[in-house]
Amino acid sequence: MGFVLAWLPSDHYVRDMCIITLTAAFVATLLSIRFYLRITAGRCFTETKMEGKTVIITGANSGIGKETAKDLAGRGARIIMACRNLERANAVKDEIVKETNNNKVVVKKLDLGSQKSVREFAADIVKTEPKIDVLIHNAGMALAFRGQTSEDGIELTMATNHYGPFLLTHLLIDVLKKSAPSRIVIVASELYRLASVNVNKLNPIGTFPAAYLYYVSKFANIYFARELAKRLEGTNVTVNFLHPGMIDSGIWRNVPFPLNIPMMAITKGFFKTTKAGAQTTIYLATSDEVANVSGKYFMDCKEATLNAAAMDMEKARQIWEESVKIVKLTPQDPKI
Repeated sequence: MGFVLAWLPSDHYVRDMCIITLTAAFVATLLSIRFYLRITAGRCFTETKMEGKTVIITGANSGIGKETAKDLAGRGARIIMACRNLERANAVKDEIVKETNNNKVVVKKLDLGSQKSVREFAADIVKTEPKIDVLIHNAGMALAFRGQTSEDGIELTMATNHYGPFLLTHLLIDVLKKSAPSRIVIVASELYRLASVNVNKLNPIGTFPAAYLYYVSKFANIYFARELAKRLEGTNVTVNFLHPGMIDSGIWRNVPFPLNIPMMAITKGFFKTTKAGAQTTIYLATSDEVANVSGKYFMDCKEATLNAAAMDMEKARQIWEESVKIVKLTPQDPKI
């Protein structure tokens, strides 16, 4: 009897085996999730060439903007990198030219958080570019908890992510129409589902945590895209918008310590690479499948559904009309 009891596992042994089993199950679950996210990520398989096409990409000096620029340059497009940081942008330009053997890559200054910068950039494009085949609104910023105000007195996240693209599109619309068939591609986000847009507070200085305003700005992108597509019907200028996926990119650099530590583990372990995140943008910019598609939302290179709030066209119209006032469009500016 004593011999049998000696071979029964001790309480410590049972506890240790439970811990090991649970740990192994947890790790296996995480690896399974990572594998699933990798194999379900959309890929742009189109081999469409872009010789003779001019493409403007905002925020093309890093992240998915850089990968988009590199891919389209590899297809022969003339790339205009519209960037705030010229030093970094020129370094990326040299990298793209070297890798693609396409020297038709230029850098131009654009700070979407500044209406003055947007107007200067647009005036330069109108003066020097005979056509724009694709305008990609890619640039975006996400602050953490402390908000900032732009030089125009607008909450900086909204100024950069919504009002800058809104103004730029208006100022370039005549060139886009003249270049038709042309495309406008807007990088939005599924994170819009976590927010709502208050039509009576479209300059939300100090009203919400800055991180939340990123979600609001992405929702505003969707309303803008849907209303823009409606207004451009019959012009042969298409407008589509997308969720790139959760991306391991520089947009998370504003997460403060110590929250940045688990955030880094999550982004490195589970988020898409920037190359994978650029695929839907590339698809919408190049694919013949969407040549006549407009006003649609895409994810992983496929059309996706929106929630009921995003389908509210009356709210989209109201946001549009208020945005016209906030960006101070004049009677002399192009109309959409």
